[in-house]
Amino acid sequence: MRLIFTFIAVLMFMSQSIGQNDGQFNRNHTGIHKVLLLEVLQTNSYTYLLVEENDSSQWLAVPKMVAETGETYYYQGGNEMRDFKSTTLNRTFESVIFLGGVVKAKSMGNKKSDAPSSKVKSDKIEVSVSPVEGSITIAELFSDKEKYAGKRVQIKGKVAQFSSGIMGKNWIHLQDGTDFEGKFDLVATTNMDAEVGDVVILEGKITLDKDFGYGYFYEVIMEESKIVQ
Repeated sequence: MRLIFTFIAVLMFMSQSIGQNDGQFNRNHTGIHKVLLLEVLQTNSYTYLLVEENDSSQWLAVPKMVAETGETYYYQGGNEMRDFKSTTLNRTFESVIFLGGVVKAKSMGNKKSDAPSSKVKSDKIEVSVSPVEGSITIAELFSDKEKYAGKRVQIKGKVAQFSSGIMGKNWIHLQDGTDFEGKFDLVATTNMDAEVGDVVILEGKITLDKDFGYGYFYEVIMEESKIVQ
């Protein structure tokens, strides 16, 4: 998260440069990209942005946000995925840069920042499954997370979202219909494939306060998971 706040601080400092042309900006702010938004594609968890910088276009993917074509945005860093296939959009992108977020130029000019989301959020789905013997529920996990930290557990639920090949991992959002203080969605990383709507039993190691950088921070995450059913 330190990297995210550093980025925001740099952007706030840069607000005095809003009026500079692209050439001046690139010379004065190495590593910060100033881009024009050309196209927006929305999914349940991600917003895909087609942006233009110095007459070259590039797709970006950020946690779901409201974005306006024709606006200027800024971003830094990111992880590029080539030949990335979005199962939700049924589309393969030649190149996508995954980011924790982007900052709108207008927000910077007002001395305010659109801070990147620290978590990839998922919508709540209709699901009710019964845990199997030896498994726990998502509500049990979040209500007593320290008890399960570092341990391998099993949780039965429905796949609410699935993304493949991001940062070298496949990502599953699992829900079982239980809820603890608004926490109903468990993120799991795996090298296995799944389909949205599948009811599965996931087994993996529970890690607390996991920070992948670029805004991907999870209070609770299941790592090295596998589908056992």
